[in-house]
Amino acid sequence: MDLCLSIKGVSFLLQTGLGIFGNVLVLLAYIQIVCLEPHLLPVDIILCHLAFTNLMLLLTRCVPQTMTVFGLRNLLNDAGCKVVIYSYRISRALSVCITCMLSVFQALMLAPAKPFWVRLKTRLPSLVIPTFAALWFINMAVCIAAPFFSIAPKNGTVPAFTLNLGFCHVDFRDNLSYVINGVAVSTRDFIFVGFMLGSSGYILVVLHQHAQKAHSIRRSQAGAAMETRAANTVVTLVTLYAVFFGIDNVIWIYMLTVDQVPPLVADMRVWFSSCYASLSPFLIMTSNKKVKNRIMCVRASDQQQLSISTQDSRKMKD
Repeated sequence: MDLCLSIKGVSFLLQTGLGIFGNVLVLLAYIQIVCLEPHLLPVDIILCHLAFTNLMLLLTRCVPQTMTVFGLRNLLNDAGCKVVIYSYRISRALSVCITCMLSVFQALMLAPAKPFWVRLKTRLPSLVIPTFAALWFINMAVCIAAPFFSIAPKNGTVPAFTLNLGFCHVDFRDNLSYVINGVAVSTRDFIFVGFMLGSSGYILVVLHQHAQKAHSIRRSQAGAAMETRAANTVVTLVTLYAVFFGIDNVIWIYMLTVDQVPPLVADMRVWFSSCYASLSPFLIMTSNKKVKNRIMCVRASDQQQLSISTQDSRKMKD
């Protein structure tokens, strides 16, 4: 294995391993929180769903990609490729949709205390689960064409207008299908990112007003601080997504201009497009007090058990 291939393999392995570990840790923390609290806050439900979606994305895209980089071939047949690519497309779409949902939800919670916004705020918690169901249904319908273009790699050269994913090929057969797919995916992403940036901009304005005129916010100091932390987390998540979204789409636009995409360019796009799924759980763990406290409690409990075990072993020796 040459140096370039080794660097690529280690990069994908670290990204995949850390991302899966982080998202599983967030999900386990929320499972513990659910056992202790009768009801999760809407923001916590959205963050939990985001971690599940990102975990699904890493398992369906980065795991087979990493295995391919390390030389494993013929991982999937045609049916396996169709299932994996379809699942990946859904999880990628849901990742941007749920991040957008989180940003818009937090912006609405910070909206002024006028009759219309007050009525809407009271209804928001009951709309979270139906919104999830709608997003899943819409994205499953939108991505339904993905399996028809997905095939297992064949021996020989990669045809024109085909995305070579290493473990699978996505064969669009002609330039028109190739461009339409690219434009449709990019347009959808740009719309949701536009909503993200707009709602995040509003959140930043409100936070600035909080800092300038704290007496205008009719809440307790603790409640205002909690809301500010939640808003800051949302803005940071959106910023993180927007950065990697920008890099991803610059590469994607280039890919639409060529008949055959160089493998290195395709790998770079996969890596950058998966960075959000790998890094976001660590941002959630460091900024969300509930998740952080659950993880710290488990860690403290493990250390205590280790200490007790050490003391018992010493007593037995004595």
